[in-house]
Amino acid sequence: MAKEKSRATPEGYTVLARRYRPQTFSDIIGQEPVARALANALKSNRVAHAYLFTGARGVGKTSTARILAKALNCEKGPTATPCGQCAICKSIAAGEDVDVLEIDGASNRRIDEIRDIRSNVQYRPSRARYKIYIIDEVHMLTKEAFNALLKTLEEPPPHVKFIFATTEAEKVPITILSRCQRFDFAGIAVPRIVEHLREIVQHEGVQADDEALELIARRAGGSMRDAQSLLDQLLAFGGERLTTDQVHALLGTAGDERIMALAEAVLARDIKKALDLLDAFVVSGLQLGELLDQLIAYWRDLMVVHCAGVEGRDLSVPSRHRETLLRQARALNLDAILAGLDILSAVKGQLKNSNHGRTLVEMALVRLGRLENLVALPHLVQLLQLQRGGTAAALPAASVALPEGVKKKSPDSVPENGTAKQQPLTTENLPEIWAQVLGQLPPLLAGMLRKAELPAIIAPNNLALRSAIDYNGAKEEVEAALLERTGQPWTLRVEGVANPASALDIAPAEGSARNRNAREEAEKLPLIKRAIDLLGASLQRVDEGFGILPSAGTNADEASLEDES
Repeated sequence: MAKEKSRATPEGYTVLARRYRPQTFSDIIGQEPVARALANALKSNRVAHAYLFTGARGVGKTSTARILAKALNCEKGPTATPCGQCAICKSIAAGEDVDVLEIDGASNRRIDEIRDIRSNVQYRPSRARYKIYIIDEVHMLTKEAFNALLKTLEEPPPHVKFIFATTEAEKVPITILSRCQRFDFAGIAVPRIVEHLREIVQHEGVQADDEALELIARRAGGSMRDAQSLLDQLLAFGGERLTTDQVHALLGTAGDERIMALAEAVLARDIKKALDLLDAFVVSGLQLGELLDQLIAYWRDLMVVHCAGVEGRDLSVPSRHRETLLRQARALNLDAILAGLDILSAVKGQLKNSNHGRTLVEMALVRLGRLENLVALPHLVQLLQLQRGGTAAALPAASVALPEGVKKKSPDSVPENGTAKQQPLTTENLPEIWAQVLGQLPPLLAGMLRKAELPAIIAPNNLALRSAIDYNGAKEEVEAALLERTGQPWTLRVEGVANPASALDIAPAEGSARNRNAREEAEKLPLIKRAIDLLGASLQRVDEGFGILPSAGTNADEASLEDES
């Protein structure tokens, strides 16, 4: 492993991020595509006059810029493998070379500083092959400074190279971007950071638990420099061995066992225990923001495991706890997990601007423990229809549990234990089985099917239904209900018949003025117009008397809609 300096210097201690900074393209971790492209450009003599390195903090942008400068100006170069031993390589590595100028874009952002660059680029380098300008955080330059740089950047003298680094490439004008070769630096994966940290602690003569190094790597969020800085702090904090307890104590975070216990209490809906654990966290000095981050990571793990399993997944939970995580994920439905993530994320955002952080976290835990009462939107619509006196059909057997006191029982509903006795479908029990099937369907569909004729068995495991309305779009729901009731797969065939005489056909085939008037009157109603606009629905029939002043026994408010989708 390359080091920039020894462990200690006469001037004092040198931090790990500087001592273990990469010195060659082969030392760069996590940015191999960028390193390969730059090395090949040097080998083939295709080095551009301007580069833009963009990416998150601490992923190697400035280090790569220095390596490229050494490769261009090395006494044995230009070469893809600078020696690192000549006077030029050493001065560039130390940031002291007179021909490699490192400029902070945040503090030299005005047009005057850029004019100085423009006036100096015409002079040849003092001793090196190229004069190289490395401008860090280049997006901080003013608009006027960028404009002053344009012409020089497009046609610089042959002895000048520009290397820009930024964390916010979207703020760099397109006129600058088009004059540069852009390289995007990705965040460094956790395993790569852990591997590098393990090499560092070995060189430092210190031992460290693998879980402690993994915690540091996750905390760094893809930044190698952040991970090295945190490791430096922990090595000063601890003794000869770095442990997970030391990491949690320094970061103000809860241990894995404590997070697992809190999640277990919430998922078991033991709100009292969850609040007691939170109180213990606060008393022990843990940060609420850090606790929320850990809970968000845990619920993200539940989502990933529920959808894709444990094997080969990047999870925040240590391997020894993953069996528990798998058990919890399997016991939950995905909607509840996603709702929990929404709750935790919302509280995290509210915590920044609130003086009642503990109350917000307690409220989040209580809401997480009540997710068993979550009602899916389609089922909520059905519930509202039932409460308003709609068709008394049962909610689907697979629906999410409704809040206590609002579930409405219907004559055709399944038994309260959620199971129904399966029996073969025959001509004799067809009416009874069909009524049970309708009880499992959504109320709107069940109500319309009740108006149709009773289906008939036309072949083994084949039913035919004669109806004035096309139900082919709902065949799958009906067939699934038949399978559940009979234990056998059935195929439903819908045969169309002419509409009853009591209904007016909306289709304009006959061109009847009466039909057209009925359709126009129906489409003017705000509710029907909005259904057509939002749902893409179309009118299929209008009952006799619709749009006219109602007479006795006539329901003038009923129109049938069928969703085209």
